[in-house]
Amino acid sequence: MDQQLHRHIDEDRLRTDITQTAEFGSVTGEEGHCRTVLTGTDANRHAREYLVKALAERGLDVAIDAVGNITGRWVPEGVNPAASAVATGSHLDSVISGGIFDGVLGVYAGLESIRAMQDAALSPDRPIEIVSFTEEEGGRFSDGVLGSSVAIGATGVADALATSDDDGVALAEALERIGFRGEGRLDATAWDSWLELHVEQGTRLEDVGASAGIVTHITGTIRCHIDVIGEADHAGTTSMTSRTDALTAASELALEIESVTNGIVETDSETAVGTVGQFDVEPGSINVIPGSVHLGVDIRDVEYDSMERIVASIRRCLGRLEDERGVETSFSRPYDIEPTSMSERCITALHGAATRTGVDTVDLHSGAGHDTMHVAKATDGGLVFAPSKGGYSHSAAEWTDWSDCATATRVLAEALYDLASA
Repeated sequence: MDQQLHRHIDEDRLRTDITQTAEFGSVTGEEGHCRTVLTGTDANRHAREYLVKALAERGLDVAIDAVGNITGRWVPEGVNPAASAVATGSHLDSVISGGIFDGVLGVYAGLESIRAMQDAALSPDRPIEIVSFTEEEGGRFSDGVLGSSVAIGATGVADALATSDDDGVALAEALERIGFRGEGRLDATAWDSWLELHVEQGTRLEDVGASAGIVTHITGTIRCHIDVIGEADHAGTTSMTSRTDALTAASELALEIESVTNGIVETDSETAVGTVGQFDVEPGSINVIPGSVHLGVDIRDVEYDSMERIVASIRRCLGRLEDERGVETSFSRPYDIEPTSMSERCITALHGAATRTGVDTVDLHSGAGHDTMHVAKATDGGLVFAPSKGGYSHSAAEWTDWSDCATATRVLAEALYDLASA
């Protein structure tokens, strides 16, 4: 391998792509830099159009599938176009007032890697594809990672297109409006391998002074929706012994989730987390006993058994609350993704790339979900992190130094070339 490949990564070029994309959906009045780019909006259209133009400028063949996934395919001269490709990328959509690096770095680091190979006059043995998946964040049409779930066949095209936002607008209509409803289905199972570069969204790299993190596992995620139904009544005329208070019952459940998860962390799995992130109280009046509470619970770990133990504790607690407090409860778990292990082949390629570029790395797990957690079920998958200042993400405070963006991209480029030349 040409040891000079990583020297062709152009930090200024990468910075231009990211800062230009940050202008689409830019949110003013916030400290730092943030953007709101929801799938199917004008901001999303502008970001997509900029990417398509950038891909075409480097001679990549651009394709858009039925759910709006964008692919730029580079087939170097002399390479069999039918050979399975090595793919890389991420996403362009954001959460509301999200950061400028989340997803965008991964897309343009992939393109910059191809630019570097072209500038170095290197020709891998396989095609390389740059991918931008639709609706990774789930900010408008889904719980997230929708485009990649279609790409691995876990979600049907028709089902994905039929998903709708809070105003009843279907994904199909939104993509049609911005001109990015294509044809066919991107098939991730056809890829030789996949790598994604993403900002860490934590402080582990910063804490140890590492320039990149090589991910070994992505945590699984179970999301539960729970309703606790009591009886709304007058706060002043209803005695304490006559109440069926949904809020106090729901509070016991929230504390139980915290206690059980802490116990698992202490004895079995330090990566387990349990979060009650949604707590909606009705009727929400200061002088009315709460009649109902809706809880949204997020459970994650690299060990699926520990996640199931937390779910089991929730069910037991709900039964106890019904018996002891007289409330009614309901429970559902519509979002259930098991932990994902990264491919040893991809991990090895990333370690080798870091060695060649002189980059200090650490192995770590990802507590956040990424498109890679789907793609790694369809082909060999790898994930590499760039440091996040202060660990902030999904906010205006999200920041990764430009030098760190370039350093992580150098590791990505070397690993892509390695995989595509094997």
